[in-house]
Amino acid sequence: MSVFLPYRNGLETTRLSSRRASIVTVLDVGSTKIACLIARLKPRPPEEVLPGRSHSIEVVGYGYQRARGIKSGVVVDLDQAEHAVRLAVDAAERMAGVTVESLILTQTCGRLGSETFTAKVDLAGESVGDHDIRKVLAAGSAHSVRQGRSVVHALPIGYTLDGQRGIRDPRGMVGSRLGVDVHVVTSDEAPQRNLSLTVNRCHLDVEAMVATPYASGLATLVDDEAELGAAVVDIGGGTSSIAVFADGRLIHVDAIAIGGHHVTLDIANGLSIRVDDAERLKTLHGSCVSVSSDEYDMLTIHPVGEEDGGAPLQVPRAALNGIIRPRAEEILELVRDRLVASGCSSRVGRRIVLTGGGSQLTGLLDVARSQFGRSVRLGRPLGIAGLPQAAKGPSFAAVVGLLIFPQVAVLDTAGSERAATFALTGTDGYFARVGRWLRESF
Repeated sequence: MSVFLPYRNGLETTRLSSRRASIVTVLDVGSTKIACLIARLKPRPPEEVLPGRSHSIEVVGYGYQRARGIKSGVVVDLDQAEHAVRLAVDAAERMAGVTVESLILTQTCGRLGSETFTAKVDLAGESVGDHDIRKVLAAGSAHSVRQGRSVVHALPIGYTLDGQRGIRDPRGMVGSRLGVDVHVVTSDEAPQRNLSLTVNRCHLDVEAMVATPYASGLATLVDDEAELGAAVVDIGGGTSSIAVFADGRLIHVDAIAIGGHHVTLDIANGLSIRVDDAERLKTLHGSCVSVSSDEYDMLTIHPVGEEDGGAPLQVPRAALNGIIRPRAEEILELVRDRLVASGCSSRVGRRIVLTGGGSQLTGLLDVARSQFGRSVRLGRPLGIAGLPQAAKGPSFAAVVGLLIFPQVAVLDTAGSERAATFALTGTDGYFARVGRWLRESF
């Protein structure tokens, strides 16, 4: 999958080196967990290069912390959020033996939304060059910049050359007028800036922000799914986000402020137990699908305030599942309605991929198949070496997708013309870093 991706805030991403390895640091700030990965990206031999996978990926550092100060992807307490980020990054640094200076970050907050615009420009020369593509993409993304909104991605859906449609990559072609249909992903500016500020307070630079469902799609979709059409639904703790892929490109993004943690809160309220106990019950015993034996299978619970001296209560598993199922159906119904409202439902085809921590709820796939009327599978990160066992599940799809992002990020159309590299901390020796500083300073 070859796409053009922007970065906001005046930075432009560049291609990874095709001749030497690079160290990339990524951070996923979610509502329930904060995960940091440090990986070595090595160029593949030309005969082994795959679409969107020009480098092999080996994870060398891993850090994980329970999220604090984050609610539905939005920073609500800067100090707590900063502390959690510091702990996660520090753990990854110690394992990898490097010092992180900058990283790539997921974004779920800010009411992610999609718009499509068309732009045309006259070509400066006889053939199409990178400058012409950058110019027409910038013209397309400029339409959506409104007060209080910021561009996260500006992705070409398809190009036209002198009115000829269906062109995927016009570089080198001859024509006089270049057009493009641009898919622009935007978000509210204030939550986005607060998320960046949280990372900056840890003395780290944010090299790029990537919409969470897009990152999840990069990690979990195979090439044929992205080409034929598929929807990736990332069910996180506080949000459920949607990414629709077709013809190998991201064509729609959406998010709703409801996720797996809301199921936990329903259990805590319905059974009058602590939230931690409700999470344990959901994980170990909960299901979206009930069977006849659930009426006789008893679970032991301790009501709030009676954990020490009060007698435990016995409740049937059917009572637990009766709380879980309605909320799970609500989440899936909202996702289905958003897909229909977007007009992309027909582009999805027969494939839905559920990922994120909330997707691991027992029986959710069966309920999803009934709700969507499509084939549904569980999405796990694909093709990454060195991942610890705990990070191989769907809950880590987004952070793993960030490691793939530098391989498909080619041009920046939302920022300035100034180039910036991805998080390459630790790849060079002392003298190489000094030489780079001299070149940049003088």
